[in-house]
Amino acid sequence: MEDRRTPFTRAGQPNAMELTLKFFATFREVVGSKFVDREFEDGSTVREVLESLEADYEGLEGELLEDGGLRPHINVLKNGREVLHLDGLATALEDGDTLAVFPPVAGGG
Repeated sequence: MEDRRTPFTRAGQPNAMELTLKFFATFREVVGSKFVDREFEDGSTVREVLESLEADYEGLEGELLEDGGLRPHINVLKNGREVLHLDGLATALEDGDTLAVFPPVAGGG
């Protein structure tokens, strides 16, 4: 299988890992892309990544986290598994992981 990730921007940094971030619906519109390959400090947690995203993208500020937890109806998957069924926001991430972030979905009538 072809590796479509981009190389580290800080090649040789021993404390860095690269994640593939996937965004859907309104979050994709804010970020401007479905996929973003991005470097984080080794051992970062889901909470730290989401805090970073809120800080870096104006349209995501306050949209992912609320009162110390994940906002209602936001789904975050690590490598296809819902993080709430792992260690929640404390779920540790590793180099090469994919983190998918889904906004609330409104039902049609």
